[in-house]
Amino acid sequence: MATQSSGIEQHPDLVALREHYAQASARPSAQATEGLSLLTGLYLAISPWVVGFYDAPTLTISDLVTGLALAVLALGFGSAYERTYGMGWVAAAIGVWAIVGPWAITGAPDTGGPVVSNVITGGVAVVLGLVTIGLGRMRRG
Repeated sequence: MATQSSGIEQHPDLVALREHYAQASARPSAQATEGLSLLTGLYLAISPWVVGFYDAPTLTISDLVTGLALAVLALGFGSAYERTYGMGWVAAAIGVWAIVGPWAITGAPDTGGPVVSNVITGGVAVVLGLVTIGLGRMRRG
């Protein structure tokens, strides 16, 4: 069994694909995207305390959980890009949830601060998720 596993690991197509994603993740644009995704996730997680809506428990928990999920996903982009670039859609989905969260979550404050914070942070997450997907699809060259 171990022989078959090592055989597929050395397949020319697989080696070329790994090399492509290694080159893609080494680009400054990919590294900037990973770093900004991490910061966006961390900000989303702490935004209830930064903006001051921590007294709304449903939106606070939502932002904390989704922010930490985005940060962990960004760490995956940085450490194993060849395995995680396809999950950029998850970052975009987290961003969409951050945008609609203040209206979709019962008991969320309907004031300017939480709404503006979530919409801007969610928009940044969507853009970064789409950039991550785009970086993985760039042609070799």
